[in-house]
Amino acid sequence: MNDESQLFDGKPVITFADEQDRRRFLRNAALIGFGTSLVVSRWGDAVGLANAQGGTSDLDILQYALALEQLEATFYTKGLDAGLLSGRELELVAPIQDHERTHVRTVSATIRDLGATPNPEPRFTFPSGTFSDKGTFLKTASTFEELGVNAYHGQVANIDSEAILAAAASIAGVESRHAAILADLIGGEPFPAPF
Repeated sequence: MNDESQLFDGKPVITFADEQDRRRFLRNAALIGFGTSLVVSRWGDAVGLANAQGGTSDLDILQYALALEQLEATFYTKGLDAGLLSGRELELVAPIQDHERTHVRTVSATIRDLGATPNPEPRFTFPSGTFSDKGTFLKTASTFEELGVNAYHGQVANIDSEAILAAAASIAGVESRHAAILADLIGGEPFPAPF
């Protein structure tokens, strides 16, 4: 499962307050291969603009990763606040929410360590029904984690700093575990391929 259009029924959920932040995110999403359908496009230029621009820096990648981590943290917070899960499912998903919050703090701190300011958190608007039942929430979470893993893997070749590369690889490993847990919870294959 790697079709981004499956996530939130292909409806955009991220709105950036600043046009430059939106354009940077779209450019990096196009280069990395994940995220263009998540962003509200005000002028219909999402893919064309993103593909027309050049390469990406470590800072660009971190700002892109921050927006995705903020999206995940918000998604899990809303899902857990909806009270859809209990028992073993709650025991497995609650730590994922904690991990995503930690990823937001860590990526933000890394951006500050590089002498930059983390982009403000975008506004997230999830389609109605996303948090209405356990099955929808878990299926969406599983799709989201699979795509998130692909996004991190797509960044590896673009990262110059060894320290940032190590951190991204570490987060990708954790995201892969999230994907396996969620695939198992929805009755999917937690280990779809050896590579």
